[in-house]
Amino acid sequence: ALDRFAQFFSAPTFDATYVDRERNAVESEYRLKIKDDSRRGLDALQEQINPKHPLSKFTVGNLDTLADRDGRPLRDELLAIYKKYYSANMMKLVHQIGIERVLVDLAAEIEEDFRRWPSFDKTPRVASHSDVGVIELMPTSDGETYGFKYVNGHPSNMKKGLQTVTAFGLLADVKTGYPILLSEMTILTALRTAATSALAAKWLAPKGARCMALIGNGAQAEFQALAFKAVCGISEIRLYDIDPAATRKCLRNLEGHGLRLVPCASAEEAIEGAEIITTVTADKQYATILSDNMVGAGVHLNAVGGDCPGKTELHRDILLRSDIFVEYPPQTRIEGEIQVLPEDHPVTELWEVISGAAKGRRHPDQVTLFDSVGFAVEDFAALRYVHRQLERFAFCEALDMIADPDDPRDLFGMLLRAA
Repeated sequence: ALDRFAQFFSAPTFDATYVDRERNAVESEYRLKIKDDSRRGLDALQEQINPKHPLSKFTVGNLDTLADRDGRPLRDELLAIYKKYYSANMMKLVHQIGIERVLVDLAAEIEEDFRRWPSFDKTPRVASHSDVGVIELMPTSDGETYGFKYVNGHPSNMKKGLQTVTAFGLLADVKTGYPILLSEMTILTALRTAATSALAAKWLAPKGARCMALIGNGAQAEFQALAFKAVCGISEIRLYDIDPAATRKCLRNLEGHGLRLVPCASAEEAIEGAEIITTVTADKQYATILSDNMVGAGVHLNAVGGDCPGKTELHRDILLRSDIFVEYPPQTRIEGEIQVLPEDHPVTELWEVISGAAKGRRHPDQVTLFDSVGFAVEDFAALRYVHRQLERFAFCEALDMIADPDDPRDLFGMLLRAA
């Protein structure tokens, strides 16, 4: 139901008809339950406990309690609660622009920043690893704007009903050091990861590729599918996941998006006829999602799931016969598929291909591999894109985050005056 009605939840209308309908539905529930013993027991308990306890304030409404008051229509109160507790600005922005349009825009934004790659400060992400996951900071600057992302990766979170990846990001003005944007980046990371994958395929995949195998159908899968459709013209997606429920979820979410969707019973079946193979699995281990005999000549591999030490998806022999393209070698050698190779194994940086300094796909039989781990410049590009869109669409809130005394030298005096 959440998948089906996601757009409604991100931007509900709360129109008068809806409010009246729901008010009457609550009244019906109230009348149905008013004589129930458990309901009367709850009422008695609320009379006995501390009146300040949250439980004492919880009740089922009715037409009297949900009536419009003088100067306080119920609809206005619902809207106020929604804006305070449920407003989803990033989702509203994406729906306003359109998911595929955002993916195309992000790919173009990242491409432009890759063209000016030498102007960025670059460092491998600062990571704190544990046996259950990783928490990372990803900073960069182009000399005018500074940005960083906080992101985690905890594969076991799904068993707890939590997301594997969550993130937020910040932009700041280098001249003053003042922050200018604080943004959610859980959704934005999913979008920019898919946009980067599609951008790499634009430069590395076989020309005219129309079929992609998508192995791993979790939270990132739909973003990958739509990015490859919007940026590269992919029309057929062959889906496989070890959990059939994940594939069913993916099929349901991608229905109506103009793709031919083929659920498969194995990874071997999924790769049949695929010119591009995307692996985006979550297990934190040295895994073999693809073995060497599964990868034919001329295929482009988009390896997304291997993104931290001890976590890979491809058999080593695939790497040895592929031309490997990466974002930032010092980081990829720690976290990517190439962590299993010697440190001097040759790789090509994607920015070099985009800028014309290096060749990408040279012949039809070449196996190309984009060893994607995500890099701070991509997040920087995504945050700047969002910041620019907020000039057109006011899906944001002003935050009072910085102490701002009248006299910059009198911070303590400002604190005293606030007493």
